[in-house]
Amino acid sequence: MLKFVVRRLLSAIPTLLILIALAFCLIRLAPGGPFDGEKQLPPEIEANLRAAYHLDEPLYRQFGRYMANLARGDFGPSFQYRDFSVTELIRSGFPVSLKLGGLAMLLALLIGVTAGSVAALRQNSLIDHGVMTTAMIGISIPNFVVAPLLILVFAVGLRWLPAGGLGDGSPRHLVLPVIALALPQVAYIARLTRGSMIEVLRSPFIRTARAQGLSMRRIMVLHALKPTLLPVVSYLGPATAAVVTGSVVIEQIFGVPGLGRYFVQGALNRDYTLVMGVVVFYGTLIIVFNFLVDLIYGWLDPRVRP
Repeated sequence: MLKFVVRRLLSAIPTLLILIALAFCLIRLAPGGPFDGEKQLPPEIEANLRAAYHLDEPLYRQFGRYMANLARGDFGPSFQYRDFSVTELIRSGFPVSLKLGGLAMLLALLIGVTAGSVAALRQNSLIDHGVMTTAMIGISIPNFVVAPLLILVFAVGLRWLPAGGLGDGSPRHLVLPVIALALPQVAYIARLTRGSMIEVLRSPFIRTARAQGLSMRRIMVLHALKPTLLPVVSYLGPATAAVVTGSVVIEQIFGVPGLGRYFVQGALNRDYTLVMGVVVFYGTLIIVFNFLVDLIYGWLDPRVRP
C-alpha cells in the first residue's frame, strides 16, 4: 500500500508543474494587461508599474521568479485588489466555496446512491423509469437555469428562503445554492449507482448469497454495496473538485462571496497573480481529491494496488 501511495504522489508532481507552466503562459497570451482600463495611464507611470511588478522582464525570468515565490507559499500581490495579497483573497473566499461544494456533494451522494439503489432493485418498474427520467432531466438542465427558478419559486413566490447572500450566516441562506449545485450531481450519481448495482446483483457471489438464504437487506449491506460504489467513488474525485471549484455561476447568481467570484474578476481584469493563484490552488485541490479517490478505490478494490 505504501508503494501505491508513493507512486500516486510522484505522478502528481509533474502534473502540477505542467499545469502551472501552461496557466502562466496562457494568461499572458490573452489580449490586454493588468493595467489596462477605461482611462489610459501615462506611459511613464505604466512603465514604472510594470517594473515594480517585474512585468518588464523576459517571460522565462518572470516564470522563474514566480516558481521561487510559489515554493515559499507566496502567490504574490493582487494587481487589482491593492490592499490584499492573493493568499489573503484565497483564504477569505475558499471556505465559502468549500462549504457550498461540500454540502452539495454530501447531499448528492446521499440522495443519488439511495435513488440509484432503489431504481436498481425495482428494475424496469415505474419507480425505475421515474428515477431515471428525473435523473435525465437533472443532467439536461444546467444549474444556471435551475438557480433562478429556485429563487423565483422559493424566495420570490413562497418567501420561504432568502434569495441570495450569506446574511447572518444562518443555514437558510445556503439551502438554495446548495440545492442548485447538488441537483446535477444527484442525477449523475443515481445513474452510476443504478447501472453498477444491476451489474453487481447479477454476479455469481450475489446468487450464492441468495442461495444461502440471506435476506436482500443483508445482501445489500454486506455484499452488494461495496462493489457498487466503485464507479461512484471514481466519479466523486473530479466531481467534488468540479463542484467546489466550479461554483462560479452559482456564486454570482446568489451573490455568495466565494473564491469563484475572485477568479472571474481576476480573469476580466487580467490580474495575473490572482488568476494564477486560483488556478494553482484549484489544480492542487483536484490532484488531492483524485489522490484521495485513488486511496479509497484501492481500499475498496485491492486488485488495483501493486
